[in-house]
Amino acid sequence: MRIKVLDGYAKDVERLRAALEASCVVGAWEWDHGRGVVVYDEGAAILLTGDAELADHPISGPIALAAVHPQDLTWLMDHMLRAVQSGGLVLAEYRVCRADGTIRWLLSRGRTHRDADGTPRRSHGILMDITEIRDGGDRYVLAEPPTAGDPLERAADLAIAIKRTLTDGMPGEVRVAADLLLLELGRALARNGIR
Repeated sequence: MRIKVLDGYAKDVERLRAALEASCVVGAWEWDHGRGVVVYDEGAAILLTGDAELADHPISGPIALAAVHPQDLTWLMDHMLRAVQSGGLVLAEYRVCRADGTIRWLLSRGRTHRDADGTPRRSHGILMDITEIRDGGDRYVLAEPPTAGDPLERAADLAIAIKRTLTDGMPGEVRVAADLLLLELGRALARNGIR
């Protein structure tokens, strides 16, 4: 990810860069819904188009997602459009094919911003390379969190999803914390008579 250094903030920028790398952030994107174009930074351009030269240029059509795995492309386009229409959070997990033939898993996370009449205008987000932590579970897209249903049930569903994402390589205390969260949520659900 390219970050410009201005006014002597090099140390702060290096901290930001280190934090982004530690968080698996590998790119950023902006989607202008009115013009129907996306703009990627260098990392996103490489991963999504296979061409670093497309960074910082408005692009549209098939080239914008040229490196997305063929089996994920239709699914991704359909679900991203639905997430944008529902507004708020845009979250998708999918594969890309690198020039060297390797497959990487990406998590794209962003927000959709609407104008005064509710029309989606722009979405901004980041890409994270989650290949190393991917455990083979189902991919997902999330728009606004569901509001219906019991909050404890929703929390339990989210805790189960967290548990499924934890691999054997995770620190033991993280796995224990996830187990304890599930246990306590189960107890609370039982006290409330929810199964």
